[in-house]
Amino acid sequence: MNRRTRMSGRARKLLIGAAAAALAGGAFAVSTGMSSAGENCAGLDTALRNNLDFIAAQRSAPDALSDARIANRQAVVDLINQRRATAGCTGNAQAAPTKAPTKAPTKAAPTKAAPTKAAPTKAAGNAPGGEVVCKGSTVTLSGEGGAPAAASGTFPIGTTLKVTNLDNNKSITVKVATPSGSCVLLNNAAFEEVREAGKFLIRRAVIERVG
Repeated sequence: MNRRTRMSGRARKLLIGAAAAALAGGAFAVSTGMSSAGENCAGLDTALRNNLDFIAAQRSAPDALSDARIANRQAVVDLINQRRATAGCTGNAQAAPTKAPTKAPTKAAPTKAAPTKAAPTKAAGNAPGGEVVCKGSTVTLSGEGGAPAAASGTFPIGTTLKVTNLDNNKSITVKVATPSGSCVLLNNAAFEEVREAGKFLIRRAVIERVG
């Protein structure tokens, strides 16, 4: 191999190395968001601001890859800051303020109409309603046994009364069988027909005289 051939081979290797270096520099310029020729404070500040904006956007709306993207861009930011320090740049490049995501207006829950109470249910053998008497009276037990019956100090024996418990809408019609000191007392059998479980006093009652 003569001397000319060796020299041309060496020149060819130098050209390949220079092309590779140029490609690497171009790749770095793309990754940092600035050109290799933009080694001035304005270009460095723009590149820094663009990367800071990207990081801020990722933090405001993160996804599964946001952490990796932010770490990558932060490395670029550190490198740009080093180059700004070397170039003597003193500008205050910051990310643009991010807007908080607007929330859709919440719809007010539909208001529910108050439940209407069913009409009083009639126990077997009850007579139709009559004249309301003893308004505001409470009804309790007389303690007497036997078939459903009532005791009263207002109405004579034999009077038919209808007692309705407004708390559960149950009613019963009974005859006055014995006297008492109240408008109406129900014996055990009658009270069981209209009372609420576990309660021995009907505070909200309607008492009607029937017939």
